[in-house]
Amino acid sequence: MSPLLRLILQRLGLALISLLLVSVVVFLITAVLPGDAAQELLGQDATPETLAALRTQMGLDQPLPLRYLHWLGGLVTGNPGRSLVSDAPVMELIGNRLPNSLLLAAVTAVIAVPLALLLGTLAAVFRGGWLDRLLNNGAVVLVSVPEFLIATLAVLLLSVKLGWLPALSYASDIDSLSGAARVFVMPVLTLCCVVVAQMMRMTRAALADQLDAPYIEMARLKGVPPLRLVLREAMPNAIGPIANAVALSTSYLLGGVIIVETIFHYPGVAKLMVDGVSQRDMPLVQTCTMIFCAGYLLLVLIADVIGILANPRLRHAR
Repeated sequence: MSPLLRLILQRLGLALISLLLVSVVVFLITAVLPGDAAQELLGQDATPETLAALRTQMGLDQPLPLRYLHWLGGLVTGNPGRSLVSDAPVMELIGNRLPNSLLLAAVTAVIAVPLALLLGTLAAVFRGGWLDRLLNNGAVVLVSVPEFLIATLAVLLLSVKLGWLPALSYASDIDSLSGAARVFVMPVLTLCCVVVAQMMRMTRAALADQLDAPYIEMARLKGVPPLRLVLREAMPNAIGPIANAVALSTSYLLGGVIIVETIFHYPGVAKLMVDGVSQRDMPLVQTCTMIFCAGYLLLVLIADVIGILANPRLRHAR
């Protein structure tokens, strides 16, 4: 087995072990939440006998380890059970919402990644100058502002004050380019503010570290043009750290969409999970959470593989 394949398999094994540990934590946390779906469905006036009967029907009276194993087996086979509230298959509910969340994340990534890489590269090239200070200070401000505040200000300004955009975003309104803009402008703006700031700062740090290396100084003394110095000399050696920056910042979308989808009432998986928490629909909440965790680990795994491929020492390690 080649060293490269062995390293990739090791990263994949660690990701699977992490996902298994996360499943245990997720199940235990959701299991200890106050109340349950039976109480939520029957209300506060339900008799203990009625509650006990409904809990038995839902399988909530089974021992916790048995419920976990049953849920994990269904999760691995693609059948994590049925919703305790609507009695619909969990995967069917998620399947109806997942394309909306993926579309929102894709639109945000298409805008945020090139913009952050461009700004990070400019900050690294002109480090110490007024542009670098302006971009860094702006990034610190954006990272410090909570997403819900950015979303609230966007609604107050663009929807309430100016009346340019609707306060709520519905995926069904995407029937034209203008309709897509009305749906995505405020959610994407909110997500991009923090994602671009984080990614830009990490890109700037990775590229500045390479630009300060001795081999870059030697190339500069040899008369290599500045553009080639950045793109042909420094950038290839910074691909690994930059890939990690992109993956880590993009993975933030998986958590940031929870706030954005809730505020703008966007019909995605995050909004479905929030509704499931309020209704104590644990199979739905657990499965949605595992999807977010799996997405995060997948992005980190991709970043690790890119870092290995970009680093000759790791690529040929024995």
